Amino acid sequence: MENLDIARILEETADLLEIQGANPFRIRAYRNAVRTVEGLTRSLQDMVAGGEDLTALQGVGKEMDAHIRELLQTGQLSTLNAVTEEVPRTLAELTRLDGVGPKKAKKLYDELGVESVEGLEAEIEKGRVQELKGFGARSAEKMLRSIEDHRKQVGRFLRAEAEPYVESLLKWMEEAPGVERLEVAGSWRRRKETIGDLDLLAACPGDGTPAVEHFTAFEGAVRVEASGSTKGNIVLRSGLSVDLRVIPPESFGAALHYFTGSKEHNVHIRTLGVKRGLRINEWGVFAVPEGVDPDTLKKDEGRRVGGATEEEVFATVDLPWIPPELREDRGEIAAAREGALPRLVEVDDLRGDLHMHSTWTDGQASILDMARACAERGYAYMAITDHSQAVTMVGGLTPERVRAQWKEIAAAQDEVGEDVRILRGQEVDILKDGTLDQPDDILAELDVVVASVHSFMDLDREAMTERVIRAVSHGGVDILGHPTGRLLGRREPYALDVEAVLEACREHDVAVEINAHPRRLDLNDRYVFRARELGVKVVIDTDAHRVLGLDVMRFGVDQARRGWLEATDVLNTRPLDELLSWLRGRR
Repeated sequence: MENLDIARILEETADLLEIQGANPFRIRAYRNAVRTVEGLTRSLQDMVAGGEDLTALQGVGKEMDAHIRELLQTGQLSTLNAVTEEVPRTLAELTRLDGVGPKKAKKLYDELGVESVEGLEAEIEKGRVQELKGFGARSAEKMLRSIEDHRKQVGRFLRAEAEPYVESLLKWMEEAPGVERLEVAGSWRRRKETIGDLDLLAACPGDGTPAVEHFTAFEGAVRVEASGSTKGNIVLRSGLSVDLRVIPPESFGAALHYFTGSKEHNVHIRTLGVKRGLRINEWGVFAVPEGVDPDTLKKDEGRRVGGATEEEVFATVDLPWIPPELREDRGEIAAAREGALPRLVEVDDLRGDLHMHSTWTDGQASILDMARACAERGYAYMAITDHSQAVTMVGGLTPERVRAQWKEIAAAQDEVGEDVRILRGQEVDILKDGTLDQPDDILAELDVVVASVHSFMDLDREAMTERVIRAVSHGGVDILGHPTGRLLGRREPYALDVEAVLEACREHDVAVEINAHPRRLDLNDRYVFRARELGVKVVIDTDAHRVLGLDVMRFGVDQARRGWLEATDVLNTRPLDELLSWLRGRR
């Protein structure tokens, strides 16, 4: 059982306990354990097998230690089974909807008998949810939108969710007999923000049956759907489907290109091949004999002219190798032909992180702890950007508390010295009318201002666009945070004319953020590409709320690469003096 599987079960237990009305401290213990398990870089399975004491982990007490060991040994949690005798397990899914937390889920269950997403939709359509105290017509409308958003993502996994499974599968398959090379293809390799399944390719000369048999014996599989000499399919506990294809080495590059996709990119490449008398497929690149209808040939018939590597496939149509992130048929083939492919930004290009939170609001670590963690990651600078006062539920900072925080930032700076520069920042709320949630004198004294929307997300497109443009036009805003407000799998972007907002950011020299949190990845790749076209500066930030949250930066870099960004397009690849020059010049 993967760490993510354990975290999901513990989170589900916490949700159901809260719906049941259990002791808040007990619920909090589960949620603390979830955060710890999600942030681990080591396998709990390996830790237990090695005899380690799990209670040494933050947020894991004796009860949670016992729960984790029970899950690893049996795949079940008796506490969860006991709770579901009183509370339907399907209620946990309700809590994933935007606007439906455990308290509302309990009310819906107690008063209307709602047990599922489908049941909630039915009761809204009958008009009964709207009549409940604390709900109303607007709340019901928001729930319907959330249900629609939820269904769009059913069966899809965030990259961060799939990553542990990819690592375990690759480690397992490295021991498979006869396998010379392994690659994960498909949308995973193109670094899409969500994936529907995994495509695993193995180069293997001769009979592939032993490799497939090894694959289908993977301990994380709950079901084997197919098994043969060249192909296998398993379904993991999480519901993630994984295909294995065993490929002869001479065809591996062609198969990797084919199964990486996208479909549109592949069609374009095959069309270029046809014009040159070539057939390009998953078996290789073949010259079609003159006068022969290529449709009459088997897949691997004809004179082989390439296919062992992807470079060979591209070379047969006079192109250089194209990075997988760009293979969406959005101009990458023309750029490759012209020698104009971008040198895509890499994680090592980043010099700092300009959006993170501390215990002053909803963060889990002190300013000093975050600073030390940034220094350990080799950053030259960082910005503490806790919430402003409008975000009352997390203790947003009043002007008085902002100034008090500056003293702690100065003390932390003295402690870390020259290891990393701590910038005074804040994530300032964009209020409903587009004004900012701090007075101008505070904004002027901050080093970095990230302006974000956290409320009134149901405004119409015109009103929301005017609101955001007014904020970026203020003069005191440096970065527009998570610009469209989406939460993958939970909330669609709010109505917004992004083109108009990007043009306003260009006019006022405001940078836009790629929020690297795996559930945000906001901006999306198409808008990132458009920002690059317009010359709008981009910042890749983690929005970290704890030390381990800093490690999601790679997902933001993936998004930047899909948007064709080079290091020069990203503001926080600049050295400290250049960044400060830009910030101060704007003021």
